[in-house]
Amino acid sequence: MAAAIALGETARGQSAPNPNVGCVIVSPNGRAVGRGATARGGRPHAEAIALEQAGRRAKGSTVYVTLEPCAHDSPRGPACTDLLMEAKPSRVVIALRDPDSRTSGKGIRRLRRANIDVTLGVGRAAARRSLSGWLTRLELGRPRITLKLALSIDGKIALPSGESKWITGEDARRHVHQVRAHSDMIVVGRGTYLADRPQLDVRLPGLEERSPRRALLTRGDAVDDWEILSNPGDVYGLHDVNDLLVEGGSSTATAFLADDLVDRILIYRAPIIVGEGKSSFGYMGLDAIADAHGRWDLVDEQRLGVDRLEVYERVRSD
Repeated sequence: MAAAIALGETARGQSAPNPNVGCVIVSPNGRAVGRGATARGGRPHAEAIALEQAGRRAKGSTVYVTLEPCAHDSPRGPACTDLLMEAKPSRVVIALRDPDSRTSGKGIRRLRRANIDVTLGVGRAAARRSLSGWLTRLELGRPRITLKLALSIDGKIALPSGESKWITGEDARRHVHQVRAHSDMIVVGRGTYLADRPQLDVRLPGLEERSPRRALLTRGDAVDDWEILSNPGDVYGLHDVNDLLVEGGSSTATAFLADDLVDRILIYRAPIIVGEGKSSFGYMGLDAIADAHGRWDLVDEQRLGVDRLEVYERVRSD
């Protein structure tokens, strides 16, 4: 299952509007005979790719897949449950039940009726993390939103002049490009666009084609090759975006935070002190310090060369 989840990760930022599923097929002698991850744009599905690779060797095998195989008809391709029933594996191991009402539980029941053993819940937590963008869109009706900030020790994003290139070092910037490669869309504000004319592409060898779509948060005129969000709430109309990365300046960051739309914050903190400069956030409507507590959970931190990455996730009640 760990291998299937790793395959699914390679499709994150590429599979929308479908989930980034991974699948591994293992023959009775323990050899992996098929591997697949959801293709760009959502089709073919991971199971279809892995089954085609395995061919006849899929019979009697064990199939590991990160999400319950789809069981509903689609004009874009056959249901993966039907493909599995035709291939006749002896067992299907599934990390997550599909929350989509078109499939939820139906794929599992159909496989079991076909005398295929089904095990559910193996690697559930890791699969949920990998599929978090798609799951957020199903649960909240919008993409999972990550806010990225590069800060000095004293919390500044730029000098008073606006200069911010480069606060962090090469290792941190390389990590940002990896995050971009796993995002469907990047958003900045018009101020950042006018000041920096950012490309927002992925500049890692072999991953250049994974550069996400670009969007501006603005009520101004349209810009060629950029999509427009007139306000943060427009994210609810992004039905083909699973993972959204906000890289804009203070105003854009504040706008998304004030509307409580940020699910994760990546803070790249450089070992420098700026002093007087541009702050990372503006006013967000808090009336008391107590209102700020309990909202964010530090879930990871790591060194990236001379810099430090802090990862925070929004604490939300179920």
